[in-house]
Amino acid sequence: HVQLVESGGGSVQAGDSLTLTCAVSGDTFSTLAFGWFRQSPGNGRDGVASIGSDGMTRYLDSLKGRFTISRDNAKRTVYLEMNGLKPEDTAMYYCAARPEFWSLRDILYNYWGQGTQVTVS
Repeated sequence: HVQLVESGGGSVQAGDSLTLTCAVSGDTFSTLAFGWFRQSPGNGRDGVASIGSDGMTRYLDSLKGRFTISRDNAKRTVYLEMNGLKPEDTAMYYCAARPEFWSLRDILYNYWGQGTQVTVS
């Protein structure tokens, strides 16, 4: 079993940066892939970025260049660095885990955190 706890959200101004953190406990961290997803009121949950157990990454095309996902296996932590934030980035951001391979499809993920709110004005 895997537990995920997100942190680092907050209220910021357009153009600011934030780094979200996902602390992971439970199963073997190094064999897991992770994804960051976001959901705003009235909308579905979108895959933002994903990183495989081998470090390969994939991003939502519209976010390439602004968001960066990374992982630190020693610290059992996954990060999402967000730069040049825009009001449309406002959403609840979730960290999720699945075996081995990256994916931006939420239905493929087994474990989810509770989310951290990002508000950009």
